[in-house]
Amino acid sequence: MRVKITLECTDCKQRNYNLMKDKKAHPERMETKKYCKFCRKHTTHKETK
Repeated sequence: MRVKITLECTDCKQRNYNLMKDKKAHPERMETKKYCKFCRKHTTHKETK
């Protein structure tokens, strides 16, 4: 089952990315380094509800 998730910047707390994720294959929360246009640098982004 694929669900929509939102990624939030850990530095400025802005919600920057919307993705689709397979909940059965990856039940844990996603965390990745992505570019934040508000911070203007690569930061860690975590999955939110």
